[in-house]
Amino acid sequence: MTALARENVVGSGVPAPPVPRVRAPWSARPARVAEDLERVHLWMQAPHVAEFWKQAWPVERWRTELERQAAGDHSLPVMLEFEGVPLAYLEIYRVVRDRLAGHYAEQPHDLGVHVAIGDLGRTGRGLGRALLRAVAEGLLAADPRCTRVVAEPDSRNAPSLRAFTAAGFRTVGPITLSDKNATLLVFPRSEEDLP
Repeated sequence: MTALARENVVGSGVPAPPVPRVRAPWSARPARVAEDLERVHLWMQAPHVAEFWKQAWPVERWRTELERQAAGDHSLPVMLEFEGVPLAYLEIYRVVRDRLAGHYAEQPHDLGVHVAIGDLGRTGRGLGRALLRAVAEGLLAADPRCTRVVAEPDSRNAPSLRAFTAAGFRTVGPITLSDKNATLLVFPRSEEDLP
């Protein structure tokens, strides 16, 4: 079954992804083109982000991408701040509407997350794992019907994999996507919610 057909069967009635309900010192909000376009564009040019996101696009393409996501119900672009300072760009997505659908036994309300910490100087200090835990817990709080938050980082991205597992995500196993070999990770609401 194609992702689109799967969405029509499984995804109908499932709301768009929510903004994570994070607690201080974190804050999260939908990304806004007027305020965030230049920052997201700059972060995506950073070598440590560009290597794995592969989206070091021109600023106008990022404008189109942010507008497209904000208008749909597949993914939501989010800015995450730590102590009032922008730290990360997130894409929160519904798995049933994503290319990840069918790679594991997803539930209709499962949420996925892509994370980019744009400033290299703010990586490697434990903020990533704290961010990932705060976001996963915040997504479970924002959608009581969601029983697990998933991620699928590139299997070569060792720092990302370490941060996800340190944050409480469980490794499910390798998966092959069209543009990468990834590792599927799950943050379950309870042990019964592991796939």
